[in-house]
Amino acid sequence: MPTDPLRCAGALIVDDDGRIFIQRRSPDRTLFPNCWDIVGGHLEPGESVEEALRREVVEETGWTVSQLLGQVGEYSYTGDDGLVRVENDFLVRVDGDLSRPRLEEGKHTEFRWLAEHEVSLLDEHRGINDGLIRRIAEEGFAALRSIGR
Repeated sequence: MPTDPLRCAGALIVDDDGRIFIQRRSPDRTLFPNCWDIVGGHLEPGESVEEALRREVVEETGWTVSQLLGQVGEYSYTGDDGLVRVENDFLVRVDGDLSRPRLEEGKHTEFRWLAEHEVSLLDEHRGINDGLIRRIAEEGFAALRSIGR
């Protein structure tokens, strides 16, 4: 087993109404099946966090990052596979048709735009990593408020 944590990048994609894009992982996924999640994934060899962030947004939604609004946080967690990951998450704006993401085939089954008052939806799987995805969303909304959207 590797001793260094795996590195990940995550995007809290924001729309003009101050909502954050979330997508449901497919039930066939090894890691966190059927859970709501933000866009993101593992860094590839030699890739920076920002490069991974931009690549993952294209792969998972078909959109392109137009603006990096700021870092939300760095999170450490252990996946269902027992491996430790360190994830850097950022608020971003994207270019593309926000009503029609191109969800990555076989990896995600649905999406929605989450308003701040709807974060309790993320409690659906609150037992996973102590509700990490809700905490990330709450911190994303707080960061969004601090920059004035």
